Amino acid sequence: MKRIVMLVLGFFMLISGASAYQVFIYAPDTLTVGKPLVVNGTTTFGIGTPIDVVLYRQVTTSTEVKRKIAYVQSDNTFRVVFDTTNLQTGLYKVEVPASGTGDSISMRQVRLIDRSDEITLTSQTTQTLSGKMYIDGKITGDTNSGVQIAVIGPDNSVIYGPMYVGTDSLGGFDVVVPISQTGDYEVSFTDDQGYVGSRTISIIGGHETIAPETTVTTTTILSAHGRTSRDNPIYFIVQPVGDAPVTISTSTSVDWVVEYVDANGDLHTINDQGDITPEEIVVNGADKPLYFKVYPYKYSVSAEVYLYTENADSVMVSPTVPAVFGVTTLAPVSPAERQKSPLATAGSIAAVCMASLFIQLRRH
Repeated sequence: MKRIVMLVLGFFMLISGASAYQVFIYAPDTLTVGKPLVVNGTTTFGIGTPIDVVLYRQVTTSTEVKRKIAYVQSDNTFRVVFDTTNLQTGLYKVEVPASGTGDSISMRQVRLIDRSDEITLTSQTTQTLSGKMYIDGKITGDTNSGVQIAVIGPDNSVIYGPMYVGTDSLGGFDVVVPISQTGDYEVSFTDDQGYVGSRTISIIGGHETIAPETTVTTTTILSAHGRTSRDNPIYFIVQPVGDAPVTISTSTSVDWVVEYVDANGDLHTINDQGDITPEEIVVNGADKPLYFKVYPYKYSVSAEVYLYTENADSVMVSPTVPAVFGVTTLAPVSPAERQKSPLATAGSIAAVCMASLFIQLRRH
């Protein structure tokens, strides 16, 4: 009788042990919003068994965000990937509900963080196709340590990097990436703490004209750029294409003042627009180098300016002050200077009067 009881108990234990399937999942403790949340797992379930993996948002209670089904592979592993784009920061958990018994680990907590505000781009987010894309900016906290940059093109191919770029003492960086087509380019940034964030730079084409033969000709737009202020203006040299009219325009977001010397040597000052519309100049019949001086209207501003050219062989930042600007410029007078002008004039008149009075006294 005892042998029968022992056989029955052993049979039930065997069944119980066989049904105690185990599941172990693995996920990162911390992840930056926008990066894929990869959940890997192992299990004693059979090959092809569907496994539910659920992403929950944890505040005061758990709220289901997304659910995916994975299938057990031949090596008893499974894997799902959750897109975290546009998710809020905070505490989440990934879980395989009712996975089994025993020492299974079927739940992991993940904290989503957002570091995108640590990246500031100073280059234009919309640039004209010129064969190059400029990526200038600053990353918080990465002074002199570098940042990894990768660029994905409009066709989802990686056209640059991932490559580490040095940063200066303020965390600044600048990269020039060769490109050959218009569209949206995704630029992602990663430092020694992990993924930081991404930005989109849109590349647009130039103006197109249709010839009588129905062929399309694209006007080449060249550009150069640099930082400028009222105290330290930037100078550009533009070489026209023969004697064809040259169109010059500035970038936006700042109220720019443009001084230029035409082919006849005459000095002009342009400040017709504000900070929304670019300053635009057309110089006719020029076959000699043209010189431009650009600076912000406000004394308190120091910023990056782009100078775009059409019908030009080249445009470049002048390493020195061109000799043509060795004369007094026609820069707009600031409000503070306007307030001082009457006093300065009065002071000059008073000085002349005093000198005349002194001469008369000496004669007597």
